[in-house]
Formats: sequence, structure tokens, C-alpha cells
Amino acid sequence: MKIKITYHLKKIVVVFFLLTPNSLNADFFEDITSLIVDNPKRLSYGVSVTDVNQDGNFDFVVTGFGYLNLALSYENGKLINIINQKKFTDEFRRTIGVAACDIDNDGYEEIYFLNTDTYSGTKKYSDRLIDLEKDIYIDLFEIEKNQRDLNLTAGRSVVCVDRKGDGNYGIYVANYGGPTRFYEYTNDTIVDKSIQLNLAKVTGGRAVVAGHIISDKIDVFAANERGANFLYKNNEGKFLDVANEYRVEDFLQNGRGTALSDIYYRGRLDILNGNWGGFHRAYVLKENKFEDIAKPPFDEPSRIRTIISADLDNDGYDEVFMNNIGEPNKLFKILENGVIEQIALDVGLEPDGYGTGAAVADIDNDGILELLVSHGESFDQPLSLYKAKIASNRKYLRVKPLNKYGAPARGATVTLISNLRKHSKTIDSGSGYLCQMEPVAHYGIRENEKNIKIQVKWTNGNTDTILVNELNNTITLKQK
Repeated sequence: MKIKITYHLKKIVVVFFLLTPNSLNADFFEDITSLIVDNPKRLSYGVSVTDVNQDGNFDFVVTGFGYLNLALSYENGKLINIINQKKFTDEFRRTIGVAACDIDNDGYEEIYFLNTDTYSGTKKYSDRLIDLEKDIYIDLFEIEKNQRDLNLTAGRSVVCVDRKGDGNYGIYVANYGGPTRFYEYTNDTIVDKSIQLNLAKVTGGRAVVAGHIISDKIDVFAANERGANFLYKNNEGKFLDVANEYRVEDFLQNGRGTALSDIYYRGRLDILNGNWGGFHRAYVLKENKFEDIAKPPFDEPSRIRTIISADLDNDGYDEVFMNNIGEPNKLFKILENGVIEQIALDVGLEPDGYGTGAAVADIDNDGILELLVSHGESFDQPLSLYKAKIASNRKYLRVKPLNKYGAPARGATVTLISNLRKHSKTIDSGSGYLCQMEPVAHYGIRENEKNIKIQVKWTNGNTDTILVNELNNTITLKQK
């Protein structure tokens, strides 16, 4: 009798493990932090992804708060800091927010470093706008003609906005306790146009994203603290706040991490919005109003910082990474019909991590996204680097749109259309709180997926569509 019971128990155990999803049997991530050369404890904040030295490869830009700003490049199997010029590293200005875009139409991205030496109101040091000229990094705000409109208000996040759809990017600066700024390069001079564009509001600015949210041009969503959120509809290049009309004011919550994501895989962008110590939102547009479809455990309050929506494991469904500070991170998968399912984390959980920022990029060009997490604020910690463990037979497709000047078309929308889905992704202009993702639409390919087309909706609303004949590569499309 004893032998029979043992046999049946073994059989039950075998069947259980065969039926249990892989996500319960193995860690989702592997920790590859050891690839970062010289990774001491430090106070870091925002992370961006751009081509820092114009060599054709993307790099991680990591801000430092009383520490050096870094440019981490993948070389010989390692991530190494490649910049040591003082205008860029800027150890003493306490940088927290960062975003990159081409403001001068030369085909290369400038980098906006938002500095904050006080919590709110007037600050001592202005921001920097870094440009590369003949291998020298210069601060465009130090040129005399550009000093009239320096930002001397404490801020948090920045986002790039091609408001006219002509490739001329402006930079929206979410300030705290002072007016919002909107900088553009006009007649060879940097000018704040926030007043004439109806953007110069005073609030507790926190997160900001831009893209095709409610119009065919680039709209702006700003998640604020101690005040209502803003949803700016693009009206012929000027902006009208329609947050109340679209039901996203959320004035009792305090906004933090925010990302644009196609929650229903229906070919349009919706909004994932994390609230500090409050309920997280999954805003889906329905009949000209946003409806929050978030449910537990996704919406449960946390000390949220960055939210990232990306296909980390190349299965054709996006994951949502929630980077928290002083408590464990969380990971979810967006399934069909708006179902958001939690994935158990061990590696990457960071229960004692003081997360302040995060960004994704295929930094080693192997078709799998790397996730870089920064830490700091109240406790100095090193950076972390993670990568999903994926099946070797999974395929991917990457789409890199360039505007007519040859620069990343930040704000454009890429949609993968197949027999199984219609899946939109934004070319990230600035992803919510402090950070900015790589300017590439990265797709894992689903099982039995075929007849794949790619549609790019440019910042002016025009579209181009191509057939995909080959997977496991990067398609570069240039705007006509």
C-alpha cells in the first residue's frame, strides 16, 4: 500500500509540473549587472537611450545627483562609460530628468539634462542642453543669446514634442512650483514658447509623455502631484487642456511613472499611469473618454517611480515593469482583452532597492531588450541590468523610423498588423517619470503569426505601410 501511494504521488507531481506555466518554474529575468564596468554605489535618477557619440549605436545615458552623468556604451561584451567631458558629466548640478531629440535638424539628437538643486520653486543652477560639435560636448544654454529664458525652476521630467509634425522638436519641461517650459530652436536661438502655446501652467509637475494620444498630431499627457493631470490636445501646433473632458484629471492622486501602451492590441495608444501611494491606472479610450480598466493586483498602491511597457521576452505580448523605490518591483503581462496578469519576480524584485529610473534598449543588438535600473534619492546604490530568459526559437522584429532629417522620429507610432493582432507602439519621446526609452519599436513574434505588415504614422499624421518579408532584423524607415 505504501508503494502504491508513493507511485501515485510521483505521478501527480509529474503532471503538475508539466501543466504549470514556465513563468512559475523559472525566473523571468537573468541578472547581467556584471556587464557594467565600474559600477559603484551612487545616487542616480533618470535614464535615456540615444546615440551619444554619433557612431550609429545607442547608449544608455544615466543622470547623477551629485555624481557624474554617464554614457554607457556596449563595447567588447561590456557596458562602459565613454564620456568624461565636464559639460556632459556635470557632477555638481544634480541632474534628475533626461530626454534626447534633434532640435536643430542636423540629424543627431541633442540631450536635455534637467537639474534640480531644490525640491520646489526657484533653483540655483539652470538645465543643460548638450550638443556635440567636433567631438566636444557644449551646453547650448551657455551661449549668450540662449540665456534669456533659462529654466531656474525645480523640475522633474522632460519630453520631446514635434508639435507641428515637421521634424522641429520642442522640449516640454515639467516643473514643480513654477511654470511649465517649452523650448524650441527658432532662428538659431533657444526660446521658451510655453506662454504662446498655452502650456505655462504652475503645478507639481512629475511625469510627461507625448505621442498620438487623441489626435493625428503629437499630444501631451502630464501626470501631476498636488493638482490635476493635464491632457493637451494638439490644435494646429498649439495646445488645449482636455483632461476633464477625457476623464484623466485624477486630481486626488499624485502622478509618477507613465507610459503609452496599446492595452487592447487594437492599433491605438492608451495610457498606463502610476500614482505615488495611490491607485495605478490603465486608461483606455472608449467613445471619446478614457476609462480606467485597471484591477488588482495591477492597480494596488505602491511607491512607484518608472513604468515601462515593452515586449521583454519576445512572445508578442507586452510586459509592464513597475520600478518602485524602497519596496519590491513588480512585473505584469498584458494579455488579450485588456487582461493584465502579474508575473512572479525573484531576479529583478529588488525588495531593498531604491529605484529612481529605468529604461530598455537592445544595447547589444541580439534582438532581446536589456533593462537598466537606476537607484538613489535617499540611499546610494549601483545600477542594475537585467535581461529576460527566453526560448531560443522566439523571433522578433525591430522598426526604427527616422524623420526627414535622418533623426529618430520620436513621437511617431508604429503598428504591427498580422493575422493575430494590430499592435501599436510609440517611438518614445520621453517615458513618464525622468526617463526615455530607445527610439525603436520592438516586437516579439507570436506563435503562428503571419502576413505581417508595418504601418508608421509620422508626427504629421501621414502614414506609410510596408510588407515584412524577413524576421529577426531591424527595419529602418525614413520619412519622405
